[in-house]
Amino acid sequence: MAIDASSSIFSLWPDRLRHSAIVLLTAALALAALVTFGEVSPARAIAVFICVVGAALVPWRLHDAVTSREDTLGGNPVEAAAVQAIVAGMPDPAVLLDRAGRVIHFNAAASQLAPALRKNELAQFALRSPDIITALREAIAAAEPRRASYLDHVPVDRWIELIITPVLVPTTFGGSDYCMLMTFHDQTPLRRAEEMRADFVANASHELRTPLAALSGFIDTLQGPAKDDAKARERFLGIMHAQATRMARLIDDLLSLSRVELSAHVRPDTLVDIVPIIRQVADGLEPLASERQVGIEIDLPATPVLIAGDREELLRLFENLIENALKYGASGGKVVVSAAAANAPDGAGEIRVAVRDFGPGIAPEHLPRLTERFYRVDVGDSRAQGGTGLGLSLVKHIVNRHRGRLLIESVPKNGATFTACFPRIPARSG
Repeated sequence: MAIDASSSIFSLWPDRLRHSAIVLLTAALALAALVTFGEVSPARAIAVFICVVGAALVPWRLHDAVTSREDTLGGNPVEAAAVQAIVAGMPDPAVLLDRAGRVIHFNAAASQLAPALRKNELAQFALRSPDIITALREAIAAAEPRRASYLDHVPVDRWIELIITPVLVPTTFGGSDYCMLMTFHDQTPLRRAEEMRADFVANASHELRTPLAALSGFIDTLQGPAKDDAKARERFLGIMHAQATRMARLIDDLLSLSRVELSAHVRPDTLVDIVPIIRQVADGLEPLASERQVGIEIDLPATPVLIAGDREELLRLFENLIENALKYGASGGKVVVSAAAANAPDGAGEIRVAVRDFGPGIAPEHLPRLTERFYRVDVGDSRAQGGTGLGLSLVKHIVNRHRGRLLIESVPKNGATFTACFPRIPARSG
């Protein structure tokens, strides 16, 4: 019963104090036995017991003091919930590391970027890019910011910029140390925009240089060898006129594309009836249709079809679509232009204007790139037809500004259909 009571009493004490009490009790019993059998003098036994008391109680008191100190400071400040919440709330992937490179906190975006990240493990195990590891080592060694760019291939190719920032933080005992905050920024849109800009400048320069070179060459010829040749002069002047017209149209398309892009964020709000616009465009292209021996069939509602739009931009849009069909689908003998109401994939109502030709069609590999600037399926044929390579790009931008979408369908040897879809104006109640 005495043992049970003693155990019950000890069980109420803190672990370290309970262990110290058991040690002291055992030492007292052992020393008492030694004194009883005359092995140790009472004075020496007391001295030994005092040493045992010191050895048992001092570590407990030291632990109690350290614990009290940690409670006062609130534990490791970097491990605090507030720091974790800040890292979790950052919009870009972010990882907070200690001075040794072990992960302290990371957010959900970082977990998606590097699924192998684990708390309290070295970040280099999850981020295996040599550029990242080198930048991290340099930042830790010098306690200075570092940047690194690398190409991430999973799940798709992305250019990522890593910024490592040393952050001075307080430590448990009132000192300070550095943690490393790693933030990852997706640079893919900027890289692609820069590539598109460079391609655009190169293509525009090339397209302008070609007719300009022809004009300069014929001017030199007319001023020199063909100066008095009336027949050659007439032929050269005709070619020069065609080249000047091509250059003027290219400049006009570039300016139109620039205007549409500048106002892309502003949705047109004027109600426009597209039926007379389409008929006006078809009438204006009748001479081209007669020249190509192509008939234009119009299938439009008898009642007005209203959308929120910009009349001049819509004229340009339908002119490009119908003119392309007349030029590149001429072998089919006819072009059909129709308009009808339909439902978009999200269930919203829309107006669809389709322009279909019955020519040779377009190979599937070309369809995704048709709306790129200066992209041509057949460069020679496009230039022979007077195309600038900007028509469908302009169409796409106009449709986007009207918050619509452009559909392109084609089967080789069975023609192509270009459909411009516009949001339908909700019917007014009452």
